[in-house]
Amino acid sequence: MSHRILIVLTSHDKLGDTGQKTGFWLEEFAAPYYVFKDAGATLTLASPQGGPPPLDPTSDKPDAQTDATRRFKADSRAQAELADTKKLADVDAGSFDAVFFPGGHGPLWDLADDKHSIALIEQMAKAGKPVAAVCHAPAVLRRPKVDGKSIVDGRDVTGFTNSEEKAAGLTDVVPFLIEDMLKENGGNYSKADDWQPHIVVDGKLITGQNPASSGPAAEALLKMLDQR
Repeated sequence: MSHRILIVLTSHDKLGDTGQKTGFWLEEFAAPYYVFKDAGATLTLASPQGGPPPLDPTSDKPDAQTDATRRFKADSRAQAELADTKKLADVDAGSFDAVFFPGGHGPLWDLADDKHSIALIEQMAKAGKPVAAVCHAPAVLRRPKVDGKSIVDGRDVTGFTNSEEKAAGLTDVVPFLIEDMLKENGGNYSKADDWQPHIVVDGKLITGQNPASSGPAAEALLKMLDQR
């Protein structure tokens, strides 16, 4: 039977008070999307507001393109699927084997505090189902609790580093820094050099550091589902 995987994207498109746009990072959606699709998984896409999630324009620039993003650009079916995400409030955690959160700066503003996202993660964790988040998407782990404490408390985790945020020039723009938040919540945070792939698996929790980690994080999730 094919794995049923939920991909949850941001609906937030404003980069703080900069007047610039943000959203999800194309590579962090496209790479996992094809890892899952090519493995025959059944995918459902959702976002807080439903409909088309905002694409971070920076992730659409020529220097940010990868094989996966180029494949997506040529894939009208995938584009149609992305343009029609379900409303997160209408999604039932019980219908899925795992959930994957692509990053981009958007999740820092909406998914980090979204009650439906928090409930979904808590339900998945309780049911022993994998939860994966890459780059800025570990923002979604800020509020969920397991047995009364933060889901990352005492767990090995990673996410976008303070130095990567500094390199992006957005340290003073973002509402919080992923690295600091994970540590403050009791996470055992690790990282590789800036922009190098780094994923951490702790139990059913999978986190990736940056865009380059999104494909490997998706592969780790599939491996986990295959071993059930």
